[in-house]
Amino acid sequence: MERDGAGKRVIEGTALARFAQERGAGLHAVPEDDVSTSVRNSFVGIVTGVKVDDVAAQVEIQSGPHRLVSLVTREAVEELGLDVGVTVTARVKSTSVHIDLP
Repeated sequence: MERDGAGKRVIEGTALARFAQERGAGLHAVPEDDVSTSVRNSFVGIVTGVKVDDVAAQVEIQSGPHRLVSLVTREAVEELGLDVGVTVTARVKSTSVHIDLP
């Protein structure tokens, strides 16, 4: 484990995603942002997997003990810069999962 200039521990995003996936814990299921939204079911988590094809993509997120899987467009993955280790907020409304960056 490395430390930054201020002496804080620095963990690579992919290692953190692997840890969160193995432990099923770590982040709270309550967003810590100030996004205005009507969606009430929000899960802050770490992207643990991204599978992309020509049009669609599957994004896996670990939020505490919850594993969420969202099907989105390839374009959305590219525009949001979604990759393993990125912290996101998954918002669930009806049968849809919306992904926001912090």
